[in-house]
Amino acid sequence: MNISSKIILAILLLPYSLAFSQNSADTIFYGGPIVTVNAKNEEVEALAIKGGKIVSVGSKAAVTKEWQDSSTKIVNLQGKTLMPGLIDPHIHTILTAMSEYVWLDLSNFTTNYDTVETLSKKLKSHLKTLPKGQWLVGFGVDPSRTKPFMTELTADVLDKVSTEVPIFILNQSGHIAYVNHRAFQIAGVTDATANPPGGGIYQKNAQGKLTGILIEGPSYAAFLEKMPPPSDADVMKAVQKAAKMIASRGVTTTTEITVGAMMGVENEVKLLKAATATKDWPLRLRGYLYGPAVPKGFTAIKPNDGDDRLRFIGIKFVSDGSTQGLTAALNEAYAYPIGTKERGNLDYKDDDIFSLIKPFYDQGWQLSIHANGDRAIEQTLNNYAKLLAGNAKPESRRLRIEHFTINTPEQVKKAIKLGVVPGFTVGHVDYWGEAFHNHIVGPERASRIAPSASFKKEGARFTYHSDSPISPVGPLRYISEGVDRLWQKPPRKVLGPNERVTIDDAIRAVTINAAYQLMSDDKIGSLEIGKQADMVILDQNPRKSAPEKIASIKVRETWIDGKKQSW
Repeated sequence: MNISSKIILAILLLPYSLAFSQNSADTIFYGGPIVTVNAKNEEVEALAIKGGKIVSVGSKAAVTKEWQDSSTKIVNLQGKTLMPGLIDPHIHTILTAMSEYVWLDLSNFTTNYDTVETLSKKLKSHLKTLPKGQWLVGFGVDPSRTKPFMTELTADVLDKVSTEVPIFILNQSGHIAYVNHRAFQIAGVTDATANPPGGGIYQKNAQGKLTGILIEGPSYAAFLEKMPPPSDADVMKAVQKAAKMIASRGVTTTTEITVGAMMGVENEVKLLKAATATKDWPLRLRGYLYGPAVPKGFTAIKPNDGDDRLRFIGIKFVSDGSTQGLTAALNEAYAYPIGTKERGNLDYKDDDIFSLIKPFYDQGWQLSIHANGDRAIEQTLNNYAKLLAGNAKPESRRLRIEHFTINTPEQVKKAIKLGVVPGFTVGHVDYWGEAFHNHIVGPERASRIAPSASFKKEGARFTYHSDSPISPVGPLRYISEGVDRLWQKPPRKVLGPNERVTIDDAIRAVTINAAYQLMSDDKIGSLEIGKQADMVILDQNPRKSAPEKIASIKVRETWIDGKKQSW
């Protein structure tokens, strides 16, 4: 055959070759269980990807026959499990970066609890490394996990670490901070200083003297303004490290749940845009602007601005404090200390927070409100009901309540009726379960923490999250926690056995339900044709594992848009 004949033949065969290439997958996976998390919770033998999307799931024979050619990359799972990429729908990404890679990280999630002595030793050791003029800033002190129980750092305790260097330590909850007298001096806060608006409290003793304990974010502002900020390069490096840490736990999509809370909205939007644009950024990120930080008249970011990697979808407000910190707003008094009448505080009056959230709701933003205590949950549900009045499809707004910790059965029903999607910090039942049950709120209220089965029984969605850095990132651990509900402190017991769910239910809480909560279930959260190829490869199949073993399953790879991520 001469050259001209070959050219003519090639032209004649071109339509057939194009048709063949259109059914040529970029990558096909087989050789291990593929957990789809579709409506039937099916497992399949093979999955094909083309152009970053899933084009086929089913039997190995059918998928390879239709989609495999010589150019297709084959990934033999060799017995490992392929699942939808895991989703943590509530992470403070920037705060996680700062607490783990910039400040002194004092978080302790082991059963060897800290004491004032061990904490002071860590602070003194870190003090030696500080450059001149720097504050000693740390994160992760937790009185509910300190010996003796509820032992707090005070200004007097921190003065024994240093009277010259200002000290600022965030409680593990993020809702309380501890400072020494030098920090008070620099911040200009005295015994006569009034509490700041928005729920902040400079705690004072019976004699009216500052104790060194700060309650709620507004009380931190005077101190944060005086701290020398880390360099932009150091912050960027920390955020990138945090992203890779989060991805290494099997997460492909997460959030910055309070954009602007630390460095201002404009600065953090700029930071997140720059970070997610880097070549090796390994996550999808959904942003929620922190309502109190949004400047008046701010229009630079509108609902759903962004792309598939970084999209701004919501507004976040905080209505009360921390349950383990004894500041969440409860209907009935705490059980600790015995005989107390303290039941926490709402950060806003009902009408005040309604007037703040309504303009954002009207603009089309998804709303996310932190509400730990049942009094705060009730306030939030009542305000949501006012917003949704007349809306025939309230579920279309997917309004969020974060944590939903101390709740009532009536509030569960009301949330379901309003189409609210609650997100549970399911680590509450694990790391703090014993403290809640035996000390803080007592058995009855503690048993309803993270009421997963109650929502499942009514056919409603719920999600699990870490609230990192409040508890460690790890969706596989959340699955274990939702299924067995065992508290960590020996002797381990089940917290609220009636609220346990199946492994499949817990898996959905960190995949398709979380995607729904993030307005992204049409694109991610399950392995189905047409969805983006966001996946995780695990050493073992969690559906076939004992609940207590799921947390230790190793994450091998994460994929986004059909591309393996580096972390």
